Amino acid sequence: MQNYSVKNKIITANGENYTLQFLERQQIPMVDEALRSLGDYGEVRLIVEKGRLRFLVTQRSYDALKWQPGSSIE
Repeated sequence: MQNYSVKNKIITANGENYTLQFLERQQIPMVDEALRSLGDYGEVRLIVEKGRLRFLVTQRSYDALKWQPGSSIE
């Protein structure tokens, strides 16, 4: 198993220090943007290969009980 160096530290909103082990600092906005794009329902999956983030997969979902005939899904 390979040893990976610690890439970055971030400080959370409540002042705690957190060491990033899988994400790089420049990937955080990408994950945040993916979460914002989901709307009310959805999921974000992070695919890790060889200890590094390789893919980010998003899936949007819609509440079928709230749908009205003639309305857009969006």
